[in-house]
Parts: sequence; structure tokens; C-alpha cells
Amino acid sequence: MSKDNHTNTIVDHLFREEYGKVISFLTYRFGMHQIEAIEDATQEAFLRAMKLWGFERVPDNPTAWLLTVARNQLLDSYRKNRKSEALHEHSREAFVSPDEVETPALAHEISDSQLRMIFACCHPALSTEQQIILSLKLIGGFSNKELAEALLKKEETVAKAFTRAKRKLREHVQQLEAPIALGLQSRKFVVFRVIYLLFSEGYATTEGAQAIKQDICYEAIRLALLLHENTHTSHPNLKALIALMCFHAARFDARMDSAGNVMMLEEQDRNLYNQELIAIGIRHLEHAGTVDGFPSNYHLEAAVSYHHSVAKTFEETDWKAILNLYNLQVKNFYTPTVALHQIIPLLEVEGVVPAKEALQAFQQKHPDKLQTLFHAISAEVALRAQERDTAKAHLQQAIETAESLAEKNFLIKKLKVL
Repeated sequence: MSKDNHTNTIVDHLFREEYGKVISFLTYRFGMHQIEAIEDATQEAFLRAMKLWGFERVPDNPTAWLLTVARNQLLDSYRKNRKSEALHEHSREAFVSPDEVETPALAHEISDSQLRMIFACCHPALSTEQQIILSLKLIGGFSNKELAEALLKKEETVAKAFTRAKRKLREHVQQLEAPIALGLQSRKFVVFRVIYLLFSEGYATTEGAQAIKQDICYEAIRLALLLHENTHTSHPNLKALIALMCFHAARFDARMDSAGNVMMLEEQDRNLYNQELIAIGIRHLEHAGTVDGFPSNYHLEAAVSYHHSVAKTFEETDWKAILNLYNLQVKNFYTPTVALHQIIPLLEVEGVVPAKEALQAFQQKHPDKLQTLFHAISAEVALRAQERDTAKAHLQQAIETAESLAEKNFLIKKLKVL
């Protein structure tokens, strides 16, 4: 790997890991009314990092470096516009340079600022969609394209919604208050969904050649664990969500080969599954409990992932249990994605004919949705029915509609096998 590519990889990783920290910390210090200037300053800090950092030049404390550069950029911008007095007047307190703060203290304050920010983004005056867009943009550093894919909307629509959401947020939130004062009970379920979407985007990324962006996934887990430590936000649904993310994360190493290609479930080396993460997931799921005796969608998804994580081989997977879980999801938490994924265990348990009928029913109900996934599963069913030409045709259609390079390469690999 060239030095420039290595540097870009480092900065890309740090962008995912540090963007929300810098935005949250500076917003806490200078106020929500400065959010657009803070965004600009933060983006400028990352641009400078990309230009200045080589492999040997990445600072020991990149968070402190980025905070310092973004803070100085913010102050310089206001000095040039002769607004520095207004900036200081509205700031919560004099900004202490990260270089002068002990790292543990800085880390604690950043974590606290991120929780403040995510609950501020979920202010009840905002619509659910606005809450999610703000959180994923400001905490997760999502691009408009990533958000459009996650929310099934156009990029232009997301960009306009983000602008409107920021304007509304500034109207209702001046400073990032302590989480206890933000009505945690009423907002936490939206926050759980934001974390779920954050992890989901990292686990099946919609941009670029990288099939899994582990830094996004681990950031989602970190935020969930922060919420779990707070007595006001700990909840059975959150425990189930943590379990779900741990089970998925436990299989990271097995999902990709040495060349970065996605491995099919039946090809995965299960010796690479992270047993420690699986144990953590089991512990959280066992202690999750339910609300009013009925499991949430997080409980059901976590249970599906549990069965995949503990099966010693593909053949030993408890497909009947998985099908029962999907049946509950389809009945109580229906989405087109769940309906399609249900067809896989249906194929394993009941065979080709019911799977084909389910595909036909889906196509009638959702003729234009999830075309890549629909054709990929159709190919699997056709192959099981010994209809190789039909399977090839579906794979070719799936390849044509695939948007991420990693997904396209995975489908091309399956087609070559045929």
C-alpha cells in the first residue's frame, strides 16, 4: 500500500471514529447555534489531517489534535468575521486546549458530550425522521448517500431534510444539557433505533468497496454500552440490541476472506468466530427480559443471530428455530427486508415450492423494492431446484442492481461458481 493510500485509510477510519466526538465536544463548549460553523471547522480539521499525516506522523492523541485544529479554525473564522466576542459570550466556558487536559478526563467529557448530543438530536419537537438524520449525520458522520440508502430516500431529499432539521434543532436547543434533564424516558427508543441503524450501515455498508466498516459497528456498540451504564436509559430492548450487535460483530473475521471478499455463510470458518463476543451477547440476551412479556424486534433479531453464531457448522444450524423467529418478525414487525430474509430458512425447512410461492407473493406486493436482494435469493432458490440457467439470470440481474462494489463482487463470485 502506498503512503498516500495508507494515510487516506487512516483518516477515513479516524473520520468514522472521531467525527462525532469532535462535533459533540465543540457543540457542548460553544453552543448549538454554532453548529454549522462547528461542522465546517471539523471538516477542515480532517482535510488538514489528510494532507499532513503520513504513516509516521499520526499524533499519539489524534482526538486532541483534531479538537485543537477544529477549535482554532472555529476561532479564526470568527475573528476574521469580527464575531469572536459573540462566540465567547455564548460559549459555556473558556475552552481548555486538549493538550492541557489529562486524557482520561478528556475521554470522559467527550463520551458525556456524545450522549448529550444524541439525546439533543432526538428532541421531541423534531420528527422521528429528523431525529434519525441529525443523529446519524452529527454522531455517525454519515454521508448523504449512506443516509439515503439507510432510509430509502433520495440524496437530495436527505440533504434538504438535514438542513431543515438543523434549523429546527437550533430553535429548540441552545446548549447540550446533562442527559438527565433531556427526558430520557421519552427519547430513548428513538436513540436505540439510531444506534441500530448506525450498526446496520457499518455491517452492510452502502458505499465503496468495503463490505464491513467495523469502526462504525464498534462505535454503535460503544454508544449502546454508554446508555446501558445509565440507569435512566437501561432497558430490555437495549440489552437485546447489544446482544444482537455482539453476535454480528463476533462473525466479522469469518465474513471476509484475506482479499476482502465477502464469504457465504456456508463457507465461513467458524473457528474465527469471536467466542468472547458471543458470550457477551448471550449474557445480555439472557438478562434482557421483555416488556409486557413480548419480545421486541431486537430480541427476535438477536435470537436469529444467536443461532447462526453458535452453530458448529452450516448444516447444524437450527433452521426451524430461525424460521419461527422470522415468522414472528413478519407478523409483528413486518418490513420488506424481513419478508425476503424469511425465505432463506423457509427454503431450508420446507423446501423449494413454499420458497418459490413466497418469492412470487413478495414480487406482487413489492414489485420495485430490494431488487438486488430479491434476485440474489431467487437465484438461491432456483439453484436448489436445479434450475441453473434461471439462477444465472437472477444473479446477473442482482449484479446489475447492486450499488456497493463489495456486494457486486460477492454476486459475481457466486455467478462464477455456477
